[in-house]
Amino acid sequence: MTYDPARALELLRTGSGRADAVFRDGQEDAIRHVVDGLGRLLVVQKTGWGKSFVYFIATRLLREAGHGPALLISPLLALMRNQIAAAERMGVSAATINSDNPDDWSDVEARLGRGEIDILLISPERLANERFRTEVLAGIAARISLLVIDEAHCISDWGHDFRPHYRLLERIVRGLPPNLRLLATTATANNRVMADLAEVLGPKLGVSRGNLNRGSLSLQTIRLASQAERLAWLAEQLARLPGHGIIYTLTVRDAGQVADWLNSRGFPVAAYTGETGDQRESLEQALLLNEVKALVATTALGMGYDKPDLAFVIHYQMPGSVVAYYQQVGRAGRALDAAYGVLLSGEEEDEINDWFIRSAFPTRDEVGQVLEALEAAPDGLSVPALLGRVNLSKGRVDKTIALLSLESPSPIAREGTRWQLTAASLGEAFWARAERLTALRRDEQQQMRDYVGLPFGAHMAFLIKALDDDPAAANPPALPPLPVVPDADLVQAAIAFLRRTSLPIEPRLQWPTGGLPRYRLSGRIPENLRAETGRILSIWGDAGWGGLVRQGKRRDGHFADELVAAAAEMVKAWNPGEPPAWVTAVPSLRHPGLVPDFAERLASALGLPFHAVLAKTENRPEQRTMANSPQQARNVDGSLAPSGSPVPRGPVLLVDDTVDSRWTLTVAAWLLRKSGSGKVWPLVLARTGQDQ
Repeated sequence: MTYDPARALELLRTGSGRADAVFRDGQEDAIRHVVDGLGRLLVVQKTGWGKSFVYFIATRLLREAGHGPALLISPLLALMRNQIAAAERMGVSAATINSDNPDDWSDVEARLGRGEIDILLISPERLANERFRTEVLAGIAARISLLVIDEAHCISDWGHDFRPHYRLLERIVRGLPPNLRLLATTATANNRVMADLAEVLGPKLGVSRGNLNRGSLSLQTIRLASQAERLAWLAEQLARLPGHGIIYTLTVRDAGQVADWLNSRGFPVAAYTGETGDQRESLEQALLLNEVKALVATTALGMGYDKPDLAFVIHYQMPGSVVAYYQQVGRAGRALDAAYGVLLSGEEEDEINDWFIRSAFPTRDEVGQVLEALEAAPDGLSVPALLGRVNLSKGRVDKTIALLSLESPSPIAREGTRWQLTAASLGEAFWARAERLTALRRDEQQQMRDYVGLPFGAHMAFLIKALDDDPAAANPPALPPLPVVPDADLVQAAIAFLRRTSLPIEPRLQWPTGGLPRYRLSGRIPENLRAETGRILSIWGDAGWGGLVRQGKRRDGHFADELVAAAAEMVKAWNPGEPPAWVTAVPSLRHPGLVPDFAERLASALGLPFHAVLAKTENRPEQRTMANSPQQARNVDGSLAPSGSPVPRGPVLLVDDTVDSRWTLTVAAWLLRKSGSGKVWPLVLARTGQDQ
C-alpha cells in the first residue's frame, strides 16, 4: 500500500489532542517505513519522543487499507493500560489478554474473530501459554499485518530488564514470513543491545535512532548512607519541590516503608509495587490527576507510564544499571522546561543489587536438584510436589523451570500441571550465557557506582556516553542542585519511625502437605491448639532495630538492653486481648542461652515470671538453610518437646529471635496449648525475609 501523509498527520493531531501537532524528527519516516513494507525496523528514541504514535498510526493506516490486526508484545500491565488509552484516542480499537483480565478473554477472542480489534496487546509470557498459542494466536496468525515488539531491549539477554520469555520471540521471528511488517521500539539500547537485536530480528534490520539528551532533566546524585538520612531528606525536599513525581525503591518492602514514613509526615503518597494488585490502575490515575504528591514505586511502575508533567523522579537507592536508571528517570520532565532527577545512594543498595545479580539465573546445584527430582519421577511432578523433594524456594523452582523450559531444545516439558524430563540435555551454552550476563551486570553495577560519584552537572553526559550516544549533546542543568545534608531533627524523627515499626505474625492454620509424621499431625490445626497473631520487632539487618538484632546474634552472642526495652514497649503498645501472664522461650541447642536470656530479661521488664518449659530434643540445621515451607516444616518435625517443667495456666508470651517459615512457632504453640497453657502470643525480634 502507499503511505498517506495527510491522513497520518490527521491521526497524530487526533491522538495528541492538538490541532497544531506536527511529527517529531524521524516519526513520520518510521510510520512510512512500516506502512509501505520497507523491511523490519528498530526505533531507538528517548522516552517521550512518541514511539507509540508510530505503531498506532501505522496500525490504523493498515487497517483502513484492509489489512489484518496488529499484535503488540508489551512487558508491563501498566504500560498496556496507557497504550490502550492512547490507541483509543485515535480511533484504534485495542484490547489485551493478560493475567489480570481472565474474565474478558472470551469476549476479546470473539471480537478478534469478528475483526473488531485493530491491535491486540499481550505480554511475552502469554506466548508460552499453550491455550493462547493454539486457540487465539493460531486463529489470527495468517491475518496479522504488523508485529510490534515494545521495549525491545528486553530481547537482549543482558538487558537491564531481563525477561526470559522475550527469548520466545527469537523463535517466533525466525518463523515469520520475510515480508511481514515488524517494528521494534525502545528508549534504551546501547551498541551491545543493538547488536543483540540485529541478531534476533534480522541482519537487514533498519534502525531509526535519535539523540538521547534530555535537556529538561536536572540530574543530581547524593550519598546518604543511612535510610534515616534519606527518609529525612525526602520529607524535607518533598515539602519544597513543586509538582508531582515518582520515588523509586529497589524493593517492595522499602516502597511500603518510605510511603508509610511520608504519610506519617502528612504527604499524600502511596506505594506502587508488583503486590499492589487491583489498586494499580487507580493509583496510576491518582498520579496522572495530581491527587497524590508522589507514588513510591518499584520497577512495576516503569516502562511506558506516561505523565508528561512529572516534575521529579527520585531514587531512594542506586539502580543496578545505567540502562535501568535512564529508563526510570526519563519519566520526568517530558512536557516541562525543567524537572529534577535525583539519585540518593545508600549503604544497602550494593547488597540488594548483588542479590538481584546472583538470583538472575539458577545455579548448577539448583538445576541439578530439579532435574534429579524429575528423573526420579517418570510420570512428572507438579511444582508443589517438587517443593517436597528439593531444598529450594518456590521462587527459585519457578525461575529454574521457566528458564529450562525456554531452552531449545528444552530438557523439560509440561504435561498438564506436571513437568517431565525430555530426551534433550541442558547444553553448556546455557551456563555460558548465564556467566556472560552475570559479568555484564557486574560491569553495569560498577558503572552506576561511578555515576554516583560524579559532580553536579556531569551526569547527563555520562548517561549519554554510557548509552553509546554523543555526550557533547548534553546541556548544563536548568535547575540548581538540591541540598545534600538533611535536617538533623528530621533524621532523629526518621530513626524513631524506623524503630517503632512492628510487623504481625499471622498464625498458620494448616499443617503442611504430607503432615508432620513424627508428631502425627495433619490437616487443619484446631483453633484451641494454634498460636495467636504475634508481633515482630524488626526486619533482620534493617535500619531500625534489625541491625542490632543481627549484631547481637552474629557478633555479640547477647542481645542488647535496648532491644529488651524496645520489645517491652512493643508489648505495651500491642496490648493483646488476653494479656500474657508469663513468658517462655523457643529453645536452641546451637545457641542455648541466647533467646532464654533475652526472654528472661524481657519478662522482668514486663513484671512477669519466666518459665523454660520447652526443650530442643535434637539438633537440626538452622531454618534459614531450609529454602521452602515443606522442607522447613520437616526440619521442625519431632525436634521440640515439653521440658518436663510444669506448664503454667494462662496466656503466654512465646519469644524467639528470628522467624522465617513460622513452623517453629506453630509447633511450639501447639505443644504449649496441648500441655495446658492459655493463648500463645508469639514475639520475635526479627523477620529474616523468608516466606511469611
